[in-house]
Amino acid sequence: MKTERLEFSGHDGSTLAARLDMPAGTPAAYALFAHCFTCSKDIPAARRISQRLASLGIAVFRFDFTGLGHSSGEFENTGFSSNIEDLSLAANYLRDNLQAPQLLIGHSLGGAAILAAAGTVPEAKAVVTIGAPAEPKHVAHIFSQQLDVIERDGQADVQLGGRTFTIKQKFLEDISQANLAQQLGSLKKALLVLHAPLDETVELDNAARIFQMAKHPKSFITLDSADHLLTQPGDANYAAELIATWAQRYIDVELLPEAVNAPEGIVRVSEADPTGFTQDISAAGHHLVADEPASYGGDFLGPTPYQLVSAGLGACTSMTLRMYAKRKNIPLEHVQVDISHNKIHAEDCASCDQTQGKVDQFGREITLIGDLNDADRQRLLEIADRCPVHKTLEGEIEIVTKLI
Repeated sequence: MKTERLEFSGHDGSTLAARLDMPAGTPAAYALFAHCFTCSKDIPAARRISQRLASLGIAVFRFDFTGLGHSSGEFENTGFSSNIEDLSLAANYLRDNLQAPQLLIGHSLGGAAILAAAGTVPEAKAVVTIGAPAEPKHVAHIFSQQLDVIERDGQADVQLGGRTFTIKQKFLEDISQANLAQQLGSLKKALLVLHAPLDETVELDNAARIFQMAKHPKSFITLDSADHLLTQPGDANYAAELIATWAQRYIDVELLPEAVNAPEGIVRVSEADPTGFTQDISAAGHHLVADEPASYGGDFLGPTPYQLVSAGLGACTSMTLRMYAKRKNIPLEHVQVDISHNKIHAEDCASCDQTQGKVDQFGREITLIGDLNDADRQRLLEIADRCPVHKTLEGEIEIVTKLI
């Protein structure tokens, strides 16, 4: 899997920054992804869904709308209509340079925009919305306290996600005039509606209204306990796998390649891109990605190998402490383990047999929260050293290699 940085021109001539998440080998299909209101193409949900789809064989093109993320232009002069134009231009860019998207995906207000823009992409066979509002004007509720100021002064600065955005009256007029009923009634594409029942930003009834307005074929799947932005990696991965499985019924491709699946008891690492360092990892049905930072020539799509080793030590330490605390009825409420890895000179290691060169040193800082006495804390600190991964790293290790 590889991510390419691309650019194309937006509705007002601004340069829009994009990323193309590519699978290993030839893509089975291309998808166009529209991010949420005032978000960017790089928010965790967009990144995780795109990368998971890429691992399943679908190339995903995601970009920053005008004035957001790394795209140029003035956000305050944009609106719902301009987002639709940007999406149409993104589809044109794919059509002219790669392949027209067969799958359209939109998150939150991006979902409403993707529904409105779907008619301009005749090659698209399937559309997916994630936490989308049934009416674009719904987005105004997140800055409702400034509506009077916007009406009086023509604009106002609002705080959204810790950032300041200028919202103008023409933006409110634009979203108020948008009506998705006509687009949904004439969509003529398969529709998948994904929505979280506990979504507090865009309530679940929006999904029901979108589903009711659309014609068949259509599907509706709830995202269980996910939040609006799908901040938990498991929720984003679940959404991606649902999309890939559902889309196979409608897009014009052979069955998508299965994710790398290793036999029981095996952790399989498969090169995702021979031009980079990205690795696909399969372990007991779970999918991970390893990579190197950009400073080392990688795309940094996942932890480095040493970070994964550190994660193993940290996870094992935390699990070991939890099991011991449960068995001994110690009131341990929470464990946090911070792991660092460094190369140090052998002469600086008091417990090492090696006297020359450098040795690996893992630093481990353990935070224990709960009504613990000094004896509890000291005993848990001793138990941390009994973590099996700790023993492995400090013990004799033999690596047996075969060429297959």
